[in-house]
Amino acid sequence: MGHHSFHPTYSIPRTAAGEHLRRLRQQAGLSQLDLSLLVGVSQRHLSCVETGRAKASPGTLHALLTALDVPLDHCNAVFVAAGYAPRYVASALDAPALEIVRAAIDHILQANNPAPAIVISSNWDITAANASAGLLFEMAGVSGDGESRFNLLDTLLRPGGLGDCLVNAQEIRAIAWQRAAREATNNPDLARLLQDLAAPTEIPLDAPPSPLILTRVRTENGELRFLSTFTTFGMPLDITVASLRIEHLIPADPHTWQRMKEAYDQWSAVGAETSHG
Repeated sequence: MGHHSFHPTYSIPRTAAGEHLRRLRQQAGLSQLDLSLLVGVSQRHLSCVETGRAKASPGTLHALLTALDVPLDHCNAVFVAAGYAPRYVASALDAPALEIVRAAIDHILQANNPAPAIVISSNWDITAANASAGLLFEMAGVSGDGESRFNLLDTLLRPGGLGDCLVNAQEIRAIAWQRAAREATNNPDLARLLQDLAAPTEIPLDAPPSPLILTRVRTENGELRFLSTFTTFGMPLDITVASLRIEHLIPADPHTWQRMKEAYDQWSAVGAETSHG
């Protein structure tokens, strides 16, 4: 099958563009005056657009949605509601147009070794990972199904997955569920996945105070502790690119750094021997 880009179809209820804008503005906590000043249009014109008495031009609509930091796929829905063509496409990740994106991802993943890093799509599918991520999954006794996509949310929440290998599983599962539930409001596929998973218990109120929650993985070599950071692409114009995020699991103590470095060095040595064999 050839590479292609496409405009996603939308099954959301029919809503006027002005109503979309009003809801988005209110969700952002902005008044009509606030938004009009940000975009450079009159408050009167914005009011008329929201009530349907006026139609925003494509340029004005784009400026309003950009100021409100609306996800690209939702922007398309608003453009369609206003009677315009969708503005953004969703390219296949292996499309030639995204070669520079793939190269950047590969660079980031490799540079993160020996710390694990994974690429996550909008549906929480793990679309790529560095060698250290695979080594961590092996040390935890978790392996992805080679016949299907490996989904991070699924392996965290289903019995027998990565969640069962976490010392603080209750915390991590609750945080993952809360984030996915927020994202699912504009993602029907993710909403369907959540319906198929059991909701975890909430984070205990008596949890000790901490500047952040660590991911604590139980392995045969003892507990490995990681803090999590995310990388996303700045100024994306493609829905696929906008949906990707790279999670970096940074070792949070010397023991974890040492264990990950030893595992990665051993893996690298085996690879070098194989290539020269």
